Amino acid sequence: MALMDISASHVMQAIEEFDRLGRDAFLEHHGFGRARRYFLQHDGKFYDSKAILGVAHGYVAGHEVLCSSEFSGGEGHAVSLLRQLGFTVIDRPAN
Repeated sequence: MALMDISASHVMQAIEEFDRLGRDAFLEHHGFGRARRYFLQHDGKFYDSKAILGVAHGYVAGHEVLCSSEFSGGEGHAVSLLRQLGFTVIDRPAN
């Protein structure tokens, strides 16, 4: 697993897949639950940040989608990397 191999374009590919499938189908297909706290905000929409990053990993050549248990979705991991790539991640507890 090399999260640092993920680029902004890989994240965008995951966002496009999310939009194409819809939230529930995207999460179910890749084995992720709904975000409880951190959401990637892009073009006025909110995305489950950990799921987006895990799926983005699958768009890196030679890599597979990461399972939720393979990495942390918190400030020190997924959130930090998404912000480093230029994305907005907000701390918004799910309703």
